[in-house]
Amino acid sequence: MKSVTLPVAFMPLVDAAPLIIAQEMGFAEAEGIALDLIAAPSWSSVRDMLAIGRVDAAHMLSPQPIAMAMGLGGVATQVSAVSVLSVNGNVIGVGKRLEERLRHIGFEFDFSDPLRAAEALAQVSHEPIVFGVPFPFSMHVQLLRYWSRASALGSDGVAIRTVPPPLMARALANGEVDAFCVGEPWGSVAVEQGSGALLLPGNAIWSFAPEKVLAARTDWAETEPDLLGRLMRAVWKAGRWLAAPDVRAAASDVLSRKAYLDMPSELIDRALSGNLTLSGQGEQRHVEGFLEFHQGAASFPWRSQARWIAQQLRKSVGGEGNFNADDIARVFRSDLHRMHLSSLNPDLPGASEKVEGAIPHAMPVASAGGALTLLRNQFFDGQIFDPALF
Repeated sequence: MKSVTLPVAFMPLVDAAPLIIAQEMGFAEAEGIALDLIAAPSWSSVRDMLAIGRVDAAHMLSPQPIAMAMGLGGVATQVSAVSVLSVNGNVIGVGKRLEERLRHIGFEFDFSDPLRAAEALAQVSHEPIVFGVPFPFSMHVQLLRYWSRASALGSDGVAIRTVPPPLMARALANGEVDAFCVGEPWGSVAVEQGSGALLLPGNAIWSFAPEKVLAARTDWAETEPDLLGRLMRAVWKAGRWLAAPDVRAAASDVLSRKAYLDMPSELIDRALSGNLTLSGQGEQRHVEGFLEFHQGAASFPWRSQARWIAQQLRKSVGGEGNFNADDIARVFRSDLHRMHLSSLNPDLPGASEKVEGAIPHAMPVASAGGALTLLRNQFFDGQIFDPALF
C-alpha cells in the first residue's frame, strides 16, 4: 500500500488523542497514510485551514460544521463531520474571586450538582458572569446556555467571551473573565497555576455530549473516498486503543510531547482517568465517563446530535443564518461512517437518530452485530430531545 501524507489540523487538547495516537502508535501507517498533524492557535484557525484547503481534515468542535452549514461565522464552506472524535471532556471553573465567595457561603465544590452550583453562583453574583469559552460555536457555549436557562442563573446570567484554550488560565488570572468552560487539560492548568477552581464537569449537564468531531471538506470527502476511509479507520482504531484502561500512562506520555500538548503527562492523565483535582485546596473527584473515545459507539455521528446542536444554535442567534433541519442533520455523516468502517466490522447502531436524553443507564440497542450497549445519555434537567419533532 502506497503511503500518503495527509495534513490534519488540531488544537492542543486531550481530546485530540485519537489523531495523535493514530499517528504515533502506527494505526495510520497500517492504513498506508501518515498524518502531518498541524497544531493551530485557535478554533477559527482550524476552521479556516480546513476551509481553504491547507489541511484535508481537522479536529473540530462539534457545532462548527453545523454553524458553517447554517451560514454562521462568515465561512460557508461545506464541511462533513464523519466521526465523533470525543464525547465529553470539558470542565466548568471559576476564578479566585468567585471561588472565595462560594467558599464563604459554604459551597462544598462537590463537582456533581449543576442545580446547586447554579444556585450558589446566583447567590454570590448579582450581574452576568463572564465565562471564557474557546469559540462562539462550541459545545462549551451550548452547555453553558442550556445550564443557565434551566437553572437559577437564568438566561441572562451568563455572558460569553472567546479565549483560546491555552490562554484561559491567564485570562482568568488577569480578571478578563470570571469563569470558564474549556476542554482538558486547560482547566487543570488553571488549577495548577492557582487561577481558580473547577466547579462542574461538562457531563454533569449532558452526560453524553459530542465534543469534537473528525471533519473534512465535503468535496474532498466525496472525491477522495479511499483516503478518507484510511483516515477514519486509523482514527477509529486509535479510539478503541485509548478505551483500554491499561494504556493511560503510555497515552499521556505521547500526548505530553512538545509537538502536541507540551505539558506534564500527569495533567493529561487526569482527563484520561477522570480523576480530577478541583482546586489549590486539593479536593479530588472521580468522574465516571469524563471523556470517552470509543465505548457506547462514542465515535458514531448521530444525526439527532446534529439536530440538537442546531436547535441550540438557533436559540442563540435568533433569525440569523440558513435553516433547514434535515439538511443540517446530514452534516453528521452517519452514512460515510458506516461505509468506511464496514471492513472493520464494528458494532454500529442500526439507526442514525435517537431520542437524546432518554437513556438513564447503559442500555442494549439494535445494532449491526447485536451486542451494542449505549451509555447513559441524560440532560441534567430531565428533558428529552426528540429529533422527529425538530
